[in-house]
Amino acid sequence: MPFDNGSAPRGHAAGIGLMLASVLLFSLNDVLGKWLVASHAVGQVLLLRSAAALAVLAPLAWKASRRRGFRVERPRLQALRVGIGAAEAACFYWVVGHLPLADAMTYWMAAPLMVTALAALLLGERVGARRWLLVLLGFAGVVVALGADFGAGGLPVLGALTGALLYACFLLCSRQLRETPDVLLACFQMLGGLGLGAALLLRGGWAVPAAGELALLLLLGLVATLGHMGVTRALKLAPASVVVPYQYSFLLWAAVFGWLVWTDVPGPGMLAGAALIAGAGVLLFREQQRG
Repeated sequence: MPFDNGSAPRGHAAGIGLMLASVLLFSLNDVLGKWLVASHAVGQVLLLRSAAALAVLAPLAWKASRRRGFRVERPRLQALRVGIGAAEAACFYWVVGHLPLADAMTYWMAAPLMVTALAALLLGERVGARRWLLVLLGFAGVVVALGADFGAGGLPVLGALTGALLYACFLLCSRQLRETPDVLLACFQMLGGLGLGAALLLRGGWAVPAAGELALLLLLGLVATLGHMGVTRALKLAPASVVVPYQYSFLLWAAVFGWLVWTDVPGPGMLAGAALIAGAGVLLFREQQRG
């Protein structure tokens, strides 16, 4: 999006502010998810969250499809993306039920590094020596975090790494679907969450929520939708190279909310690992923008 000299700083500031606000919304979404899976099955949380989001997204998706003409771009890849996205969301809610929020987000923030590695290995994209070094630096951060966290329980940590890998695959699929409007991508994703949530509940686990809990479950979907729309708008107001690095403020909010709500305090090893992952991620993104 072009900017003249006078409007560029103003547009950049608006984009940065909106990205930070969106990250805060997603962080609140994570807090709500962690709170709710303590008393509700993952399938129920995923089902009601997806239903609430679809109530907002469906009219927007219908409008977008009528304007552009409804055509599903690369149906098999769309289906793969939907399945991966639903599995990643379920994995996240299960993991935050067992790990502190800051620990879980540290592993998830390694996903952009995994995207670079997977793009080179699976899609044949050229990744120079500098980028590989930054990927290795970020993975070293994961190892440091693992050393600090593995004693808390191997299965949740393994689940977090699996979730980060699923998220990386989800992002990789999304990159190949550039012709599909964002609102349709989000709508397909929530349909997948709705289906997987219902499938998980076939095994049982439905608990009738109290009125306040039902409100929180529905708010979960609304907050996630607003966060997604905010990120999309931020990327239109300012270049990706300006706003994307601010996504690592996820780690700050995860630590703050983890302490405020559950009195969780990240240890030195986890903080060091998070710093390595975030630093490598920001530098890698800058390197990619320079081409």
